[in-house]
Amino acid sequence: MMTVFLTVAFLVSFFSCQDSSKTESAAKESEQQAQRQVMDCDQLRRDALRMDSVLLQQTEVDEKSARAGIKAFADFANFCPTDSLSPIYLIKCAQVARVINAVPQAKIVLEKCIADYPQFRDRAAAIFLLAQLYDEVIYLNDEQEARKLYEQILTEYPNSDWAFSAKGALSFIGKSDEEILWTLKKKNK
Repeated sequence: MMTVFLTVAFLVSFFSCQDSSKTESAAKESEQQAQRQVMDCDQLRRDALRMDSVLLQQTEVDEKSARAGIKAFADFANFCPTDSLSPIYLIKCAQVARVINAVPQAKIVLEKCIADYPQFRDRAAAIFLLAQLYDEVIYLNDEQEARKLYEQILTEYPNSDWAFSAKGALSFIGKSDEEILWTLKKKNK
């Protein structure tokens, strides 16, 4: 009986030591991963900044640079979501995607920006850009969804510049280009 007791005690002690070393090993691995992510985020930030600079210098965006910019902006935002620049790069990603008619991608990153960064100071801009995608016949062509988003801006950000723009956009929903031009001409007289 004593032999069984000693054997059980030895096995419990042996396995608990292994669990302790596994826990320490897992903690070290987790710390190393965090350090790699910081280094990766630094590199991803540099890549995004470089592509932002390249795109800003172009008078006409070429598709190759645009796609490289979209990738750099999305990579940074997706791999470094806690960085304060992430929602900004999501908006930049959407703007560049829109320029090259990658509308579904623009929609996805704007929705991500709106959903994942509720405290983002320029969240109203993301909502407005998404509303414009829905508002345009050549893009998503859904006036009802556009109206809902413009009204969301008026409700959530009533004193912002975006609310002023949303109010103006709401007044043109459902009107043809000719009707909009006529309204603007009449207003300017």
